[in-house]
Amino acid sequence: MTVTPADDRAVSAPEEMDIAAPAVSRWRRNENFILGLVSVIAFLLFWEFSVAFGWANPLFTSSPSRIWAAAYEMFRDGSIYPDLAVSAEEFVLGYGLAVVVGVPLGILMGWYSRLNAVLDPFVNALYATPRIALMPLIIIWFGIDLSAKIAIIFLSTVFPILVNTMTGVRTMERDFVKVARSFGATDAQLFRTVALPSSVPNLLTGLRLGLGHALIGIVVGEMYGASAGIGFMMQTAGATFQTDKVMVGILIIAAAGMGLTQVLRMIEKKFDVWRPDHHV
Repeated sequence: MTVTPADDRAVSAPEEMDIAAPAVSRWRRNENFILGLVSVIAFLLFWEFSVAFGWANPLFTSSPSRIWAAAYEMFRDGSIYPDLAVSAEEFVLGYGLAVVVGVPLGILMGWYSRLNAVLDPFVNALYATPRIALMPLIIIWFGIDLSAKIAIIFLSTVFPILVNTMTGVRTMERDFVKVARSFGATDAQLFRTVALPSSVPNLLTGLRLGLGHALIGIVVGEMYGASAGIGFMMQTAGATFQTDKVMVGILIIAAAGMGLTQVLRMIEKKFDVWRPDHHV
């Protein structure tokens, strides 16, 4: 029996589909990443050529190649490391203090309605107040040393953590409470086995939101009054029109924020099944 061209096409078509299917599947899995990468590369090329052809003034906009050269030089000669160390120390202490205070206080305010009624007006007032408005008082109280920056980072970070933790406790599943009560659970057991686990997803959301506020607090605090740090470096470079160094500082803050946010997002995703509104 001879195979006609039509029969040959009929035999090879499934093989072609098998080859094409993985390629389509890979594209769909990575589509967002690829599109984002292409858009970033296109933007950087446009920026570079805009400066090269004289469409933009590098004194005000710099360029990717100039920023790269400035960053390489700052890391090569080590001038950036003291500023990085200062900002990292401020972040760890300010953010850590916000977690230590915000998480327990949020749990207690969510669990005890009377405590929430007493503290809620103060929390709402301070949460709504721009942190920059408190800088003059913080400078008066703490000066311009490390403690002032820790204070502004703490005030910028503690309220998102506190409010989200409190919300997590207050929105726990009432059926879990009824079941625990039916088995004779005490308040301490109920708090430990129901309230705390229920608050974890919202707590992690608060940690992620507080992270961005902490980075803002670093820059604001160091620009307002400091003698070292990434924000101080950016302010000094901006005052002398060293746009390249300003951009390096912005990229360092952005990269730190993106990296830490991604770590917290991955942790948060593992606890999504604990959310009351999660459906399998």
